[in-house]
Amino acid sequence: MSTSMSVEERENFLAGTHIGVLSAADGDAPLLVPIWYGYRPGGDIRISTSSGTRKFELIRTAVSVGFAVQRETMPYRYVSVDGPVVGYEPTDPGEYRAWSIRYLGPDQGERFFAVVRDGLDDWVTFRIRPERWRTFDFGKEFA
Repeated sequence: MSTSMSVEERENFLAGTHIGVLSAADGDAPLLVPIWYGYRPGGDIRISTSSGTRKFELIRTAVSVGFAVQRETMPYRYVSVDGPVVGYEPTDPGEYRAWSIRYLGPDQGERFFAVVRDGLDDWVTFRIRPERWRTFDFGKEFA
């Protein structure tokens, strides 16, 4: 039996609430950072970061980046993608507010967003187009 996810399974899993891990080339070793993100099935992965940082520069100049999410409890699952950065724009405060609530819940998310809102003027949202997918669903081993 295959432990791979179907297209629908992998896209729905990636659209769930997980902390992503972004990988971008940084000389001889990749930069790996946990990060909040947004994704809708069939679309691009969206991540936001402050401009003027090493992470920003590496993503902005990357030909391709890697991105992974996982479930850390049984049954273990992961989705990993590679793809090009297809664009970037100033971070939309409404989108970042929605991410804050998604990751922290309504009360904590609103409080967090109130603290960071003014600093978002210097943030950029990148769009990553998934081209190569790798998946694993440990639950299929025992189905």
